[in-house]
Amino acid sequence: MRISPGLPLRRAMVGVFAVAAICTPGGTATAGPPAEKQSGKEATRLAFTERYRALQHGGIVRAANASISCRTALGTCAGVRKGERLASATGGTKAAVNSDFDMFYVDVDSDPNTYNSSRAEVRVPQGGTVTYARLYWGGNLKVGEQKPPKDNGRVLIAEPGGEYKELLADSVVGHRVARGADAFQASADVTKLVRESGSGLYTVAQINVAMGKSAAGAWGGWTLVVAYEKAAEPLRRLAVWDGFDTPETRTGDIPSVRLAELKFPVGANGRAGLVAYNGDRGSVGDSLSVSVGGRTTTLGDPANPRDDVLNSTIGGAVSERVPAYANTLGYDSDVFELGTALRRGGDQLAFRLVSQRDAAWAGALFVAVDARQ
Repeated sequence: MRISPGLPLRRAMVGVFAVAAICTPGGTATAGPPAEKQSGKEATRLAFTERYRALQHGGIVRAANASISCRTALGTCAGVRKGERLASATGGTKAAVNSDFDMFYVDVDSDPNTYNSSRAEVRVPQGGTVTYARLYWGGNLKVGEQKPPKDNGRVLIAEPGGEYKELLADSVVGHRVARGADAFQASADVTKLVRESGSGLYTVAQINVAMGKSAAGAWGGWTLVVAYEKAAEPLRRLAVWDGFDTPETRTGDIPSVRLAELKFPVGANGRAGLVAYNGDRGSVGDSLSVSVGGRTTTLGDPANPRDDVLNSTIGGAVSERVPAYANTLGYDSDVFELGTALRRGGDQLAFRLVSQRDAAWAGALFVAVDARQ
């Protein structure tokens, strides 16, 4: 059974996510696609909107992996998979990017009917109960080959120790052809599956990505975002936003998402996660910042330099991946600590994503922050 998704892109972008979770009492949670998002349709642009919010004791965990990488036969590929740099034609080195390579599918299962598959671990804390889970997948349909977009909204997923199940997107699929690429993102609610299956390695297969080599490069992957409740953990505000957007050549903003209050105390802790496509390692000018009460903090960590945050990494939260490549060659799914940014307390967070050199698409943003009791 073959299943696949796709989308294109290549341009500079400046984007803003201004986000604040609604202050709701107790453990109230809301989830579901906005009314205008209907499954089975495609759109060239999806503005970021809230997908899920909750006020509960617990948090958000994430599993993610790439679906395509450089061919193992290439001598340079081993270096890229260990992390790191590629010898250039002039004898120097540069950061390895997907357009450097003949790219081929990652396929870790033993099923002859799948052409790409990868695994990653969901780690819900012991005693935690899953309250919401959503799978995001996407990639480039046009490289050395051209994949048809008809399967962009279809994928296979298998729970730990389970068999593949077909999963269909339950919202509008973002899909756009631009600058030599054919890019897309799709998503679906998998709360029931993850709640019943719990922690462990999930396998996602048949993402509609193209193999080969081109100036645009091949890229694609998936992220599973899981919200959970656990009485022993701090009270937190949890929120998930998603879309598929870039302002291309303009210097304006991605339309912001402004909700009600998100109050957090002085000294609060929190995390924010970002899913994005086609970032190139070594192309400085990419940043993710958070503003609280007029004070802006640029996010980063050892895996994500503050001026190159879209650098083909899956980082910030420890979990098992198969394969576990350090350079995911055009796919980013990162989690950042917000502690320093939140230390003075506040009632609203505004996230700003800027990409000046990469033709990048933003797909999802999720946040978990300590709540004011």
